[in-house]
Amino acid sequence: AEDLPLSADFELVYRIGSAAAGAEWEQFSAIRNVGFDGAGNLYLLDGAGMGAASRVVVVDAAGRYVNDFGRSGDGPGEFRAATQLVVWADGRTLVEDMMHQGYHIFGPGGGFERMVREAAGAGMFGLAMRPGLRPERNELQAVIGTTERSIIRIDMSSDEVREQVLVAAWAPPKPEAEDNPGDAKSRFNTVWGFEPKLLFEALPSGEIAFSDSSAYVIRVADPSGAISRILRRAIRPRPATDVMRRAERERRLEERRNRPEIWFGTPSPEVVAVANEVRQAWLAAGENMRFFPEIPVIEALRATWDGSLWVHRDGAGVADETGPIDVLAPDGHYVGTFAPGSLDMPDAFGPDGLVAFIETDEFDVPVVTVRRIPAALR
Repeated sequence: AEDLPLSADFELVYRIGSAAAGAEWEQFSAIRNVGFDGAGNLYLLDGAGMGAASRVVVVDAAGRYVNDFGRSGDGPGEFRAATQLVVWADGRTLVEDMMHQGYHIFGPGGGFERMVREAAGAGMFGLAMRPGLRPERNELQAVIGTTERSIIRIDMSSDEVREQVLVAAWAPPKPEAEDNPGDAKSRFNTVWGFEPKLLFEALPSGEIAFSDSSAYVIRVADPSGAISRILRRAIRPRPATDVMRRAERERRLEERRNRPEIWFGTPSPEVVAVANEVRQAWLAAGENMRFFPEIPVIEALRATWDGSLWVHRDGAGVADETGPIDVLAPDGHYVGTFAPGSLDMPDAFGPDGLVAFIETDEFDVPVVTVRRIPAALR
């Protein structure tokens, strides 16, 4: 009731892509990630399917083509399964490549510099899989990520990743599994709905803002990991109703049933059998999904280049409904709220108030729209 309305009528800077795109460079197939550098150039990781040909396309602050780099292949600087893009302020980029078991580092002009490998035995099956990486804002050789319920700093300055735990976040308690931990059915013994996510964002000050519970509480940690301040709004989590639980259960089951199997090469019958066993175990557990008692207030957390926090609140318990987005100033005070449905959370924030949104046209072809937000919201 105390929300102060904000206008989502932002200045249009440029729009690229769509089925009607004339230039070959802007005929995108599936944009996985976008990110801005300090000059306002936008980098787009484009490629359909995890093993398909991928590239990074760069456009300037006016939406004009600059260059592109990367291609499908097995060599350094060539992508086998490019899954994520990180852009640092100086124009260096990192491309996570799951099947290369590491990360390609490219220089500001797109030239390949080196490969950073995961440590032996790291990740799932030794693959590079660290979703949601953020560039560290005051260090051009590091990224911020998570592992389990910890926020970590990942040093990418050498040939192998080096991790440092910055913050050990709160972990919602769950009962221990009683079955054999080595059995697929045991590993998926319980599927949880409405579990509080660990959400985080790297701030330009070097601080880390994060949310780790169902409440409207955002903790800010300094570069050493010590909590320096706590931001709150008096918005309580809503109790989960039977209707919400049924809707969430059906959404998760449908998502899992429709998830395509992705194989790199031809799998053996044994591998297929194990994959099917795991899938069936998850579906069986999903039918008996357990739930946390409340709907987490915060769904997503992002930061502008000037340090404002954008806080996406829950969409009234409806999976496909866009909830309101609060804006908190760099000093933590509340600025205002975009009404539900008026604005999606931007896919990338850039300097000078630039924000990028990834959309699709009527033919499901990617379209990237870049707008400029007013100074008060930066």
